[in-house]
Formats: sequence, structure tokens, C-alpha cells
Amino acid sequence: MNLRAKRRGPLAAVLAAALAAVTACTSSGGDPGPRPTDPPAETARPGVLRVLAGSELQDLAPVLEDARKATGVTVQFAWTGSLDGADTVSSGRADGKYDAMWFPSNQYLRLDPAGKSKVLSETPVMVSPVAVGVRSSVLGELGWGDGSKVTWAQVGDAAAAGKLAYGMADPSRSNSGFSTLVAVASAFSKADGALAEADVQKATPQLKEFFKGQKLTSGSSGWLAQAYARAESGVVGALVNYESVLLSMNRTLSPQQQLTVVRPVDGVVSADYPFSLMSSAAPEQRDAFQRLTAYLLKDEVQKRISETTLRRPATAGVAPAAGLPSDRRRELPFPGTRAVADGLLAAYQNELRRPSRTVYVLDTSGSMEGSRIAALKSALGRLTGADDTRGARRFRDREEITLLSFASAVKWTKTHVVPATGGRPGPEAELASIDADVQSLAASGGTAVYSSLEEAYRVIERQQAAAGDDRFTSIVLMTDGESNAGATDADFKRFHDGLPAGEKAIPVFPIRFGEAAVSQLQGIADLSGGKLFDGTGSLDGVFEEIRGYQ
Repeated sequence: MNLRAKRRGPLAAVLAAALAAVTACTSSGGDPGPRPTDPPAETARPGVLRVLAGSELQDLAPVLEDARKATGVTVQFAWTGSLDGADTVSSGRADGKYDAMWFPSNQYLRLDPAGKSKVLSETPVMVSPVAVGVRSSVLGELGWGDGSKVTWAQVGDAAAAGKLAYGMADPSRSNSGFSTLVAVASAFSKADGALAEADVQKATPQLKEFFKGQKLTSGSSGWLAQAYARAESGVVGALVNYESVLLSMNRTLSPQQQLTVVRPVDGVVSADYPFSLMSSAAPEQRDAFQRLTAYLLKDEVQKRISETTLRRPATAGVAPAAGLPSDRRRELPFPGTRAVADGLLAAYQNELRRPSRTVYVLDTSGSMEGSRIAALKSALGRLTGADDTRGARRFRDREEITLLSFASAVKWTKTHVVPATGGRPGPEAELASIDADVQSLAASGGTAVYSSLEEAYRVIERQQAAAGDDRFTSIVLMTDGESNAGATDADFKRFHDGLPAGEKAIPVFPIRFGEAAVSQLQGIADLSGGKLFDGTGSLDGVFEEIRGYQ
């Protein structure tokens, strides 16, 4: 192994309204919110804490609104993924822009001395371990009883035998996915200390078997939950996520989709949600941080946090919400160095996980001429460059990529498969070939979005039939305008309705750019079970963000 370095119900509406009262920037539906390199909406001012955070903290909205009334401290969130956020902090890009950070865990950040030095203090606020939510009917078929005695090895054996299909968030984007990856690597290797490269090597055969069962992937826990709810009964029988996410899902899932939360007896990796003061924070913000922290640790507030979020209290002696166990599983060892952590992540992307198949449907109509086509070439070309240490930003080893250039009709399609690193040939030549195709994109003609999407589905059908494989499959659509040629939205809906179940489940991830018709793109995302991404400010980083969903 090469360790290379939407529909909203009443509850959702209430939470969204409460969140708006305590935050200056949010993320929902088609708006992914600010990227970690963006400054918050306002500069530092007394009584306001600018917090770089994981979007799962949106469920604290009612608690933070009461905190504002009690302490005079308003929280102004900017959302990002935990590992991306750690990079933002370590690099210094958060200095002066944020006063605090609040992620599920700081363990990855602590592996980097530069990142560690950016944190002045941290206080755990609530706890939730990674667990396996198993559809109740599947639990019976597996013979696991009530799930209270299940080990990670049993989960892996069921996945390898094709008896358990599950969803899991991308570990390079989501802390729940990263925690799961660390947990299974530690459990399979039986490491008794900090996880080392030798432990990962030892666990590799079981890890490959375990990830055979992963049928859903996502860049966020929220979209993963939505994808599970959409999946037909029997297609996905489990989700690996935080205990709190799984229990919260049961509040709205249909009876046949209800999940039994399995907490493996050999150990877990838990999130303790440390509210962390940055060393660059001004004195006024430090005082506000202390006031808010003291409020959040009060017994009655801890009780409310547990009841609202279904996470366990961090304050000793406070009883957890009904339905939450009071006992805690053994904490499994975490990687001892950043190199081991990044190597494990890179191995997941390039060796352990099921490979992906993606068709990029790229608008090269006349309106894209000039700076827009240049921006597209630059942003997509980044995925063919040098890999990052986590293996999350370039096209992965074994990945199948099809570029489809369209205007008034499809201009051309070209398909590439990236070879494995270390083989002959390696990935470098194929990545260069992909980039050459990207750089050859030329703007002219009208905009036939729906006809081009139909062709993308046909391309995938032919590829699946020829290869006979089972890959993570998706379509990425980038357009700067409104569809004005070829099939209509009604035509596309009829086409989509007529697809076989497997193809109908392929999500489309549209990217909004220029004057793109948001209603058309959101309709495509909703129909296909995908998600709308916003590239109106810049395309840089958007294609990388979508990588977590492929």
C-alpha cells in the first residue's frame, strides 16, 4: 500500500429562522456558504464572535439565541469542512478574520505544530461518537440482535460479503468520515498506541474489504442523510456517521427506514466539539469567548444542548437526553503524526475506496468566451495538477473521467481513466492528457443544457455496460446561462422518469456560474438527488468541493 503524502419541514424552518438571528452567513440548499478563504461578513466588533465552524452546528441555533440574550454575545458563523478549516487555521489565513473556531474535533489540527500554535484555549462542549446506523430490517437479517455486541470486524465482514451496503462521508472533507476511517484502521490493526504507518499497512486488507460496502459518499453529513432518505429500500442498509446525526434522522425517517444505532464494542472515535479561542483574537473577543463558554457549560444549558442536538453533555454529572446511553466506548487510537493521517487519507482516495465515474457536462457556448472559458479551464485544470498530501484535490487513481463539451448540441466527449500510482504507466501522462482536453475547450453557439444531460446519461449507460463495474457515479454540470436549445425541462423530466432505477439514482451536481438560470439548475439537482453549487464568485475551489460527493 502506498501511503502518499429540499424540502424543509416545520422543524427545519424554525431552526433556519433561529439561525438567521444569530449568524451573519449561513449555508442551505443551493448556497454552500462562504469558503474558508472568504472573510466573514463583518469586521471584529465588541460582543460579536466570528467563528469558523462545521455546518452541523446549525442545530445549536436556538441555544445560541438564548446565549445571546443571556450574555450579550452574538455568534457570526462561517461554514467550512473540518479538515479544510484546519488547513485554513494552520496556514494563517484565519488570522484576523475569525476569533474562534468550532469543529467536531481538533485532533487533526493538533498534528500540525503551526495549527496548534493558533489555538489559545479550547473547551469541549458536547460529545458524539461515530456509530453505525443500521436499517432495522437489515439488522435482523444480519443476526446482530439489538446491535449492542457488534464489532467493527463484523461490520467489515458483512460489507465484504455484500450483506451490508452503507453510506459514509468523504474523510478528506468531513470529520465524521475521517473519524470513521481512523476508527476502522485502528480497530482492524489492533493498535495499542498512536496509529502508525505499520498499523495502517497491517489493516489494509481488511480496510479494502470494508470499503467494498460503501455505496454512498458525500462531502457533508447533511447531504448523506438526504441521499439515504432518497435511496430505495434495500439499496443502502446503513449509514456510518455521528451517533447524534443518526438519532436525529430517526425523528423524520419513515418506519421502514428507521436506524438502529450500533456502537461497536471494540471502540470508537468521538467528536467532543471543542469551542476554541484563536490566539489572534482581540481582547474584547477573548472576553466574549469566556462569557459564552461559561454559559454553554452550565448544567441546565448542557441538558438543553443534549436534548436539542442528541449529543452527550461534556459537563460531568449532567444526564444525557432520553435515548442516549450514559456509558462510553473505548476511544480508539488516533494517528500519531500528520504524515500518517494524510497518508491514510491519500490511501483511502486512491486505493481503498471504490473508484468513481464522472461525466463533466461543460457549457462552451458563445457566452463563455473570454474570461469565463479561461476560468473554467483554470479551475478544472487544477484537478490534473500535483496532488495534495491528502489525495483529495486531483483526479484519483483508477477514476474514470469523461469531458463533454456542449453548446447548441454536444460538441465532443472524451473519456480518460487515471492509472494507479506506482504502475507503468503512472497517472502523470493521463492527467496531462486530461488537461490538454480541458485547455482545448472553445466557446461558440447556444446552450442546450437538457439535451446534453440526456447524452451524459447515455454515455454512462454505455460505460457501465462495457465495463460491468460498480463505481460511484455522478454528473457535474457547469453552465453560465439558461437552456435555450434542444430538449426542454419537461422533455428532460420525461427522459429521467424513464431511466432504469440504477441510472435514475445518478446525481447531477450543477454549478451556478455567470447568469445561469438558478431555477433550472435547482430543478435538475432536485430531480436527480444532487446538490447545487455556487461558482458565481469564482470557480476556483468549486470543482474541488464537489470531489467529496463523487
